[in-house]
Amino acid sequence: MPDFSQNSPLVRYALRGLERCWLPEHGCWSHIYHLDGRASPNESLRCSDVFYTLNVLLGMSRIKEVPRSINLSETFYRNAAQLTVLSVPKYALGMALWASAELSLELPEQVRREVKALLSDQAGWKTFRAQDLGMLLTGVVAQARAGGKEWAPFAAPLYRFLQERFYTGSGLFFDAASGLRRRFASFATQIYLSIACYHYGEFAGESSALAMADACVRRLIALQGPDGEWPWFFDAAGGRVLDFYEVYSVHQYGMAPALLEWAERYRVRGARDALVKGFNWVLGKNQLRRSMLVPDLGLTIRSQLRKRELTTRAPRMLRAIKNAYSGHESGLIENAGLGLRLECRSYELGWILWSFGQRGDLLELTHNSAFGKVPIPA
Repeated sequence: MPDFSQNSPLVRYALRGLERCWLPEHGCWSHIYHLDGRASPNESLRCSDVFYTLNVLLGMSRIKEVPRSINLSETFYRNAAQLTVLSVPKYALGMALWASAELSLELPEQVRREVKALLSDQAGWKTFRAQDLGMLLTGVVAQARAGGKEWAPFAAPLYRFLQERFYTGSGLFFDAASGLRRRFASFATQIYLSIACYHYGEFAGESSALAMADACVRRLIALQGPDGEWPWFFDAAGGRVLDFYEVYSVHQYGMAPALLEWAERYRVRGARDALVKGFNWVLGKNQLRRSMLVPDLGLTIRSQLRKRELTTRAPRMLRAIKNAYSGHESGLIENAGLGLRLECRSYELGWILWSFGQRGDLLELTHNSAFGKVPIPA
């Protein structure tokens, strides 16, 4: 009988939260679990459910023991098959490539054909956003490393496109290949393209890719907030913060650690300290001096943000444009103006599994008393 106690308290915490997010009628994890006390907290949005589920499955590939209640192959095939039926973003196809490689599962044939067609149409790449390109390149490399020779020829052209159209020289990456919007880049932009560069650089022995990833990590560390918060919005061309908010928990405990694990491997100075400081933000070392955990549920609170922007992004966008063209660099606001976004998304917990499922060297995080004696899942 498998010993699920092999998983750290942090991983068990995330697995317990994922039990709450499971939608048995769809065989997937939910788009949103609302934390505002409503009677039916799980909200389904099929396109998002499918992508988030693939993200969770990616995380499952790195944990030591998968709960018996989770059938990885059945869940993967059921959701991957929906990618050609639903109107999903291109990056969802990249996640399918990545997850299938890590889980050693074949892509459904119709998905394989659709991804091949997308990658073969280089003229269409100009519409890629950073997340599309980053996940597709990472997925292609993951497939090639797993022995999928048919995917290897796409890796170098995708990387060259990234290098030519998304590299800025500031350390940060553009969000798009062209257009006025491209300089306004998110934290996620930096994560997905840097991880892709590390994957490709190691796979192909391409030093320029590793150098770009290292430079991005160094710039992000320089811009990290005083309490470890990772800013949300940047002027990529200038390498500046345009807006710290929202500060997302998933960046602190999941996505930044995924990137910083690579940076530690390549000895980027300060990477480990930045990871720990960022994670501790979730545990209460933040502006509001409150934990972002919901221990009774095994979930996390999505973000800290300006109270007035809970239902609209318009002020945030206008502020970013003003800061970009005035040369002003944004900082943190007074605590009284901050609120919480009371929801949790399943992919956030998936990133915990990916980033910490294999780590045994950060016991102050993975075995932190904040995660208590989490019950071992069935």
